[in-house]
Amino acid sequence: MKLTIPEEEIMGHGHLACQGCGGALAMRYTLKTLGRNTVLSVPACCWSVIDGPFPHSAVNIPVFHTAFEAAASTASGIKAGFEIQGKDVNVVAWAGDGGTYDIGIQALSGAAERNDDILYICYDNEAYMNTGVQRSGSTPLKAWTTTTPVAHPKDRPKKDLISIMAAHRMPYIATASVAYPEDLTEKLEKAKSIKGTRFLLIFSPCPPGWRADPKNTVKLARLAVETKVFNLLEIENGLDWRITKKIRKPKPVIEYLKLQGRFRHLTEDDVSLIQENVEKEWNILMNKVGE
Repeated sequence: MKLTIPEEEIMGHGHLACQGCGGALAMRYTLKTLGRNTVLSVPACCWSVIDGPFPHSAVNIPVFHTAFEAAASTASGIKAGFEIQGKDVNVVAWAGDGGTYDIGIQALSGAAERNDDILYICYDNEAYMNTGVQRSGSTPLKAWTTTTPVAHPKDRPKKDLISIMAAHRMPYIATASVAYPEDLTEKLEKAKSIKGTRFLLIFSPCPPGWRADPKNTVKLARLAVETKVFNLLEIENGLDWRITKKIRKPKPVIEYLKLQGRFRHLTEDDVSLIQENVEKEWNILMNKVGE
């Protein structure tokens, strides 16, 4: 079988990620695909720690550490500097869900409206993990976090950031998962070939924050797709939606939930509610896809 994932390892093995970190795996695949002609803009997030203490760096490419809200605007400035010098460099804003769904959404929206030539990647672990597992706009319905404790789990669904980005009519948007590296690689290659603002959301389980066994990181990322909790798709120009991984016989959502301590408090009614919400979101997606 022909391998489609580049063999060169760019990310070093001396990073500071937790055991089983989905975000570390996402970075590894991303760098293998984009190559060394890449510069990262990283705001406050797990990766501002994972990269290692100055002057050390696990990514082995230039990294600009910036403020929580400024990943996109900093990337836009870096790209402008390279363009003035006549250099074609992959400039990537790399942020967690807190710095994307919430704190960084204004700068991201501005870059997308201007169609700045940057690739924005959010590694989505569904909470503010670096600062102690607090609720974010990406935290799913009924999930435990330190700010939505068991007695008061999150009572709102996960923010539909993909639809928000699609409303900007940007050239390319995609979702990916660390459990499907070839799909991720293909989407990164496509994004690399397109000019303008591109957005990629990578589903990246967090064992400590999800209260899950580190050995189940890839299994959880796969189950999220197989239960339709997280769907793999592409959107071009905000209008052309398509599914890149079709699940013919989806598994019940409980198969995904039961492996995570953050959902240990759920009642049967809670599970039914989550299952209903998954089906509702799937039907909304199908209307956009046109199937």
